[in-house]
Amino acid sequence: MSASGNPTQALGSREESPKSAGTERLNVEQASFAYAASERSAPTFTLGATSFQAHERELVAILGPNASGKSTLLRLISGTIAPLSGRVELDGQETSRLDSRTRAQHIAVVHQESPMVYPALAGDFVLQGRHPYGRALRLASKDDIAIARNALAQVGAGHLAGRTIGELSGGEKQRVILARALAQQPRLVLLDEPTLHLDIGAQVELLERLRRLAEENRYAVVVVTHELALAAEFADHVVLLHHGRCLRVGPPAAVYQRELLEQVFEAPLEVELGPAGRPRVNLRARRSEDAT
Repeated sequence: MSASGNPTQALGSREESPKSAGTERLNVEQASFAYAASERSAPTFTLGATSFQAHERELVAILGPNASGKSTLLRLISGTIAPLSGRVELDGQETSRLDSRTRAQHIAVVHQESPMVYPALAGDFVLQGRHPYGRALRLASKDDIAIARNALAQVGAGHLAGRTIGELSGGEKQRVILARALAQQPRLVLLDEPTLHLDIGAQVELLERLRRLAEENRYAVVVVTHELALAAEFADHVVLLHHGRCLRVGPPAAVYQRELLEQVFEAPLEVELGPAGRPRVNLRARRSEDAT
């Protein structure tokens, strides 16, 4: 769902005990980037200076509509592009300066469309997450197999190991893709619109699972999304982007101001705080006088 409703409202409010910030995993400090057709061309898109942190056991949502700079920021965090200015660090090391092998060991990225080779077995697909730790043409070790099996178990997909990817539902595929990321044994997990092709029940299940995995394994988790309700319900902090600008960073209750969200998402909205202090967002019916 998007700004038009709230899939978590029917579940009631999640009561959370306050948690102190753990070790800082990710530090994004005044990081910016610009795309241009050539070095002499004017930029076609610019992501302005952006700063935020993510600690272990935290889930941070990068929130904004299409073309707001979310995927660019995710690429900066993953280290696949270097910032034009500023720094992006994982445990004190600049992500863009890490070699590809080390980066894959520390940072797991789950893309919107993860490549899958049909008719590969789900268990073999998850084993691909162990490639950063091995050598070319080396057979998987007993440890690799055990780690892959544990990753499948962590996402509740152990029973899917012997099934082919083509046999899986959308929600099952997403769990297997996440298991491959966990098999990398990362410190930071990045997900680009992971709920895009899932129904509401599967969306909620995935975000609940990500929060639990972050807590159990001390990951920092960063999720790119345009889903207002999901970010409000599950994120510890929100980074709100619009037209390449970072407008606000903070807990959902601090970021979710009605006028600001209406400006960003270009829709009439209602924002209220639930009993647990998390904001709820609903689409407000557009009155005739609003349209004039």
